[in-house]
Amino acid sequence: MLKLEKEHSIYLFSPNNSPVIKVKPKEKIIIETMDALSDEITFEDQPFEAINWDRVNPATGPIFIEDGEIGDILEVKIEKINITRDYGVMLTGKDMGVLGNEFEKNYIKIVPIKNNKAYLFDYEIPIEPMIGVIGTAPKDKEIPCGTPGEHGGNMDCKIIKEGSTIYLPINVKGALFALGDLHAIMGDGEVCVTGVEIPAEVEVTFNIIKNKNWKLPMVKTNDKIITIASKKTLDEAAFSATKNMVEYLEAEYYFTKEKAMFLLSATGDLRICQVVDPLKTVRMELPLEILSRKGE
Repeated sequence: MLKLEKEHSIYLFSPNNSPVIKVKPKEKIIIETMDALSDEITFEDQPFEAINWDRVNPATGPIFIEDGEIGDILEVKIEKINITRDYGVMLTGKDMGVLGNEFEKNYIKIVPIKNNKAYLFDYEIPIEPMIGVIGTAPKDKEIPCGTPGEHGGNMDCKIIKEGSTIYLPINVKGALFALGDLHAIMGDGEVCVTGVEIPAEVEVTFNIIKNKNWKLPMVKTNDKIITIASKKTLDEAAFSATKNMVEYLEAEYYFTKEKAMFLLSATGDLRICQVVDPLKTVRMELPLEILSRKGE
C-alpha cells in the first residue's frame, strides 16, 4: 500500500502546489499527519510565544489523483484512522476561542490518551478521531489550511471520521488533495479553539465522480447525507448548508423546493461544526433512511 509521510506538508491549498505523489482511483493510500501545531508542543509549561504560528494546520500532500478532471467530484472514503501518539494537545486563552476576550493569558493542556480514552482533568472521555482539515486546491487562488470554504479546508466537522465518505470539488487537474489537523475528540463548535489535537495515520481510498453538479463539500455516513457550508456568519452558513441540501434533493430525487423544505424541517438537523475559524462552518444532516422510503 502507498504511504505519504508527514514531512510532505502544505500550509496553503493552492493550484500552484506541486504534487508529491500520484494515486489511481480505488487505490488505497496511508497519509501520515502532524498535529495542528506541527508537533511542536510537548509540555504544558512550554512558552506560548515560542509557538510558530506560521506552521499551524499543516496538511499532508498534495496528492494528484489520476483521471480527476476539472469539474469532476473527488470521492474520499475514510477507511481507517490510527492515532500515532499517546497524548493530545489543547490550547485556549487570550484572543483564542469563543471567550478569548475574557482571558488575560494563554493555556496549554496535555491530554493523555490510553485504551481509546482521552484523560482530560478527572474525566475519561471515549475518543472518536476525526479530520479537521481536508480539501482540494481552489481554481485560481491560495487559501490557508486554517480557513474552510467550498474547497473543504479547515471545516472541523466531527462527522468526517472513519467510515465517512467526503465529496470535494476538483478545481484543477488531479485535484491536489491534502488532509491534516486530526482530533482524538472534538465537540461541535470547537469553542476553546482546538479539539484534542493529535498526529495520526489516515487510510483513504479515492474515486472520481463525473457529470454531477452537487454543491460541495458533502459527506455521507452509514446513516446520513450531509451538506457543509462555511461563511462569514453562522446565519450565512446555515442558509448555504440548507440551500445546498435542497438543491441536492431537487437534482437527485426530483423533489420540489417546498417538498425538500418540508422534509428538512421535519427530519433534518442543522448543526454547527465550528465557530473559531476565519469562516464559520455549519452542516445540514438528513437521515438516509428517510430517502430510502421515497415512494412508500
